[in-house]
Amino acid sequence: MESEIGAFVAVATVLTITPGLDTTLVLRAAASQGTRNAYATVFGISVGVLCWGLAAAVGASAILAASPTAYTVLCVAGAAYLIWLGIGMLRRARNRGRIAQTSGTARMGSTSAAESALRSWSRGFFSNLLNPRFGLFYMAMLPQFIPDDAPHFLMGLLLALIHNAIDVIWFSLLILGVRLMGHWLNKPVVQRGLDSIAGGVVIIFGVKLIIPVIFS
Repeated sequence: MESEIGAFVAVATVLTITPGLDTTLVLRAAASQGTRNAYATVFGISVGVLCWGLAAAVGASAILAASPTAYTVLCVAGAAYLIWLGIGMLRRARNRGRIAQTSGTARMGSTSAAESALRSWSRGFFSNLLNPRFGLFYMAMLPQFIPDDAPHFLMGLLLALIHNAIDVIWFSLLILGVRLMGHWLNKPVVQRGLDSIAGGVVIIFGVKLIIPVIFS
């Protein structure tokens, strides 16, 4: 079992550190909304990963592979969510130029901090949960690291939690790096640029998700 876990750690680490949608969301939250919201995004991502890990462990995600309709519906929902999310970021980039900036602009006001953290968590969670490609990848990858004599559900849970731990460690390093550049990132022009870039990247991921469905 140790060899299977070691191999999974290697694969999950490569998957985590490869730049993608999750990295974009965490960096954007850390730079524009502060450490609290960045970690809320990370924990949202972790719960999404855990859901897919458990689904793959019990074979539930096989429905996506067996049912073209279920896969298409999830693709459309995921693409719509990501495009909507990206448009919201682009709107915020535009609005930042109209709002007076303060030295604490990277953090939200105290009256909306909890709500903002919840929104950050939901972004991380739904960006993973509504991505069927991630589910299919997990379904194809996870069984390879579960020994035949091991309980599939518990082993799947263990591997998903290991993946979560890797995510938290890696994203913590990214968040620390953003904090070290906090003075520069607090500049209004940089904030607008970050929202614009993040919004564009998220929209691209949404479009990439829906194109195969349109042309299939």
